[in-house]
Amino acid sequence: MNRIFVAKKPLFISSNVFLSKLKRKYNVKKAGFSGILDPFACGVLVVAFGQYTKLFHFLQKSPKVYKATLWLGLQSDSLDLENVRNVQKTMPLDESKVREVLQSFLGEVRFVPPNFSAKKINGKKAYEFARNGKLEILKEGLKEQTMQVFKIEFLNYSHPFISFRTAVSEGAYIRSLGALIAEKLGCIGSLSYLERESEGGLCFKEERALNPLEILPFTRIDLRGDFKMRNCIENGKKFNPKLLKISENTKYIVQFEDFFSIISSKNESVQYLANRIPLC
Repeated sequence: MNRIFVAKKPLFISSNVFLSKLKRKYNVKKAGFSGILDPFACGVLVVAFGQYTKLFHFLQKSPKVYKATLWLGLQSDSLDLENVRNVQKTMPLDESKVREVLQSFLGEVRFVPPNFSAKKINGKKAYEFARNGKLEILKEGLKEQTMQVFKIEFLNYSHPFISFRTAVSEGAYIRSLGALIAEKLGCIGSLSYLERESEGGLCFKEERALNPLEILPFTRIDLRGDFKMRNCIENGKKFNPKLLKISENTKYIVQFEDFFSIISSKNESVQYLANRIPLC
């Protein structure tokens, strides 16, 4: 089965375990997902079966939209409801101050990924070192990086909980963003809720199958009925990009009756990025 769709991962289950459940549900063997969600988080997970797993590399993954609740005073090694150390009492804040601080995070934000994250260090995920108490390796391996906060919206403040919605770039960590918000408010804090609402404009619609030609961000060249070009592309033959009037270093979809390919042009030669992907 070749299929790509948006699933909704429930709380407190890993993305891999959830994928295994989907594989059993649809009776498929080859499957994958784009943009891992922590077990603590719920929401949008883009899933593909069969040959459509090749498309993850080409999908538009930004912006990612999240809804989150920050618990002021919650101290957690993973910056969420797991690995909690304690809860400190904090003083109520003026709502205007909360709104002001949230808006101050618009733009580029510098942060360090959480110790309990899937960030790779020497080929291993950071949370593997965190679980074994190898803090020195984490300190050396988790370097400061940046994320873009395109939008941040105040939703509610009921002390000690602040709810907000934010649109961020790929690679952003909302747990780190929450901790930075709490720090700027003068206390510690961790997330008590995190939901991904959309990824690259894709949102949950009851696991409805998506048309890959509609979600890939490339110009489409319709070659249905062109049997000469079909024979050429189906067999991965080289040809002069001028035949299709395509620009250098730009990706295109070439569509036939029953399959499509993703190509680009470089040095006056066509490059096959993904070929003969079935149209279901």
